[in-house]
Amino acid sequence: MTLSSRRVVFSVLVVTVIVGFSVSLVGCANLGPVTPVAVSDVKSISGTWEGIVYLPGSERADVTLTIRDDGSYDVVSKKILGASRGKGRIVVISDGRLVLEGERGLRGVGKVLRNPAGDVLMKIEATLSDNSNLSADLWPTH
Repeated sequence: MTLSSRRVVFSVLVVTVIVGFSVSLVGCANLGPVTPVAVSDVKSISGTWEGIVYLPGSERADVTLTIRDDGSYDVVSKKILGASRGKGRIVVISDGRLVLEGERGLRGVGKVLRNPAGDVLMKIEATLSDNSNLSADLWPTH
């Protein structure tokens, strides 16, 4: 894996993990409409989130995002050929949306959603330093 492809995978994972929370899309679709969750501070979303990141070119990978109380995060993306790691920070929480910045140029926006059953999902949309896009769906681990 080349250095630039590792950066892309890492950036995608970071954004996906930070923004991504709880219930899967299939679960949300089966259990009713989702509603936004008002996130007022980073501490309310700190912890470990796991899910799937959708990389450029329809590629996907498993991802783990760990968010600390100070807004910093670590992300690990796992693929068949190995893992990519990244770091970043949640820099702003505005109108319930999270703004993410990765150490390698990733910029993203995330939101937390809840279905009628109370399941939570974090969705992240991000742009990498090479202007490619990625998205992630994450659920909190317990």
